[in-house]
Amino acid sequence: MRQRDKFFKRTFDLFVSALGLVLFGWVILLGYIAASLSTKSNGLFMQERVGCDGKYFRVYKLKTMKEMPDIDTTVTTAADRRITRVGAILRKSKVDELPQLVNVLIGDMSLVGPRPDVPGFADQLKGEDRIVLSIRPGITGPATLKYRNEEELLASVENPEVYNKEVIYPDKVKINKEYIKNYNFFQDLKYLYQTIRG
Repeated sequence: MRQRDKFFKRTFDLFVSALGLVLFGWVILLGYIAASLSTKSNGLFMQERVGCDGKYFRVYKLKTMKEMPDIDTTVTTAADRRITRVGAILRKSKVDELPQLVNVLIGDMSLVGPRPDVPGFADQLKGEDRIVLSIRPGITGPATLKYRNEEELLASVENPEVYNKEVIYPDKVKINKEYIKNYNFFQDLKYLYQTIRG
């Protein structure tokens, strides 16, 4: 991706994320209250993720799962017992993702790009695959759209963690590499439209 593409992309991110927070701040607030009541904890979910150039940052989302000591995995399926009833609604409507507009505004993320991974995935990429770390991670993107039903897919396989590691994740890396190599601003608009259309 050329420097002028990165500049224009960042300018667009700033404008849209600021506008989005003004327009949907009330939705985030209501979602936060509902998430707090359903999980009986702070309704804001914060987690360390791997960002541009492999730097760690804290991602913000609405909390959709309650803590269960007997479950220790970062892979979530549609049948995950940790997901609350309110959380299921927030996840399906994607309202749980709205706080990431703050991440976009402050420069940790972009509206469109590879999804930010937890440590142990993107930061372990080698060779040409590390191009995925050359741009800010995004709220949505081509890989996100392809796997919009990822949780249902993972719920249908025998070993979700293995399937994610050996099948889904390598495919996401391939898709994201192509996105970066063939970057086009109008494609970003297309991905945003497809995400909003839902």
